[in-house]
Amino acid sequence: MIRVILTALFLFVYFIISLPLLLVERLISLVAPKWRRRPVIFRSVIFALSVIRGLSGCRLTVIGKDRIPKNETVLYVGNHQSYFDIVISYSLMTRYTGFIAKKSMKVIPVLPWLMTYVNCLFLDRSDIRQGMEVILQAIDLVKGGVDVFIYPEGTRNHHPDTLLEFHKGSFKIAQRTDCPIVPVTMCGTRDIFENHMPFIRRSDVILEYGEPFRFSDLSKEEQKDIHNYTANIIAQTYNKNKSGA
Repeated sequence: MIRVILTALFLFVYFIISLPLLLVERLISLVAPKWRRRPVIFRSVIFALSVIRGLSGCRLTVIGKDRIPKNETVLYVGNHQSYFDIVISYSLMTRYTGFIAKKSMKVIPVLPWLMTYVNCLFLDRSDIRQGMEVILQAIDLVKGGVDVFIYPEGTRNHHPDTLLEFHKGSFKIAQRTDCPIVPVTMCGTRDIFENHMPFIRRSDVILEYGEPFRFSDLSKEEQKDIHNYTANIIAQTYNKNKSGA
C-alpha cells in the first residue's frame, strides 16, 4: 500500500506545481496563437512519469532502443495491457511524442490539460467521424516532426497472452506519411497494478522495440492486412519475452 500512497502524494504535488506553468502557457498561447509550447512541459511530464515508474519498483529491461530511427519521425505501435504501459513507454521518450488516448481519460482532473500540451489526442472510438479527425491530426503531427504512439487494440487487454484485434484505421497514419513503424512489445506491466488492484507491486517488465518498417516496404497483400501483420510481430515478440518478464 505504501507505493500507492507515495504515488498518489507525488501526483497531487506534481499537479499543484504544474498548474501555474500550464496557466502561463495558456495565456501566452491566447496572445500568440503560433507560440511553440516550450520543452519545459515535455521534460516535466517525462520527469513525473520516471518518478512514478521508480515508485512502482518496476525492474525494467529495454531491448532494441538502438533500432529507433534517429533522424525520422516514427509511429510507435504497441500492445496494451496496463495503465503503466503509458507510464513506462512515455518515460523513455527523448523526442516530442504524442499519444492517442481514449476520450474517457478527459474526465481526470488536470491530466488531460497536461496531455494536450505534449501533443496527445483523445479518440472516441464510438464516433467514426471524430475518430477520423483524430487520425488526420496525428498525420499532421507526424508531418510536423512529432512522433506518435498508438495502441491499436483500443483498450487495455485483460488477457494479454492473446492480443485483441488491431484496428486497421490506426495505420492510416503510416499509410499517409510512409513514416517508419516501430512495433513496441511490453510484457509484465499488468503485474505492477492490474493483477492485484489496488496495490502497486514490484514487477519485472520487458519493453522491446522491434525492427522498423514502412508501409511502402510491404507487399500489396501485406499492406491490405497491415494491422494483422503488425499484430503478428508483436505477438511473436511477446511470446518470446514473456518467460523472462
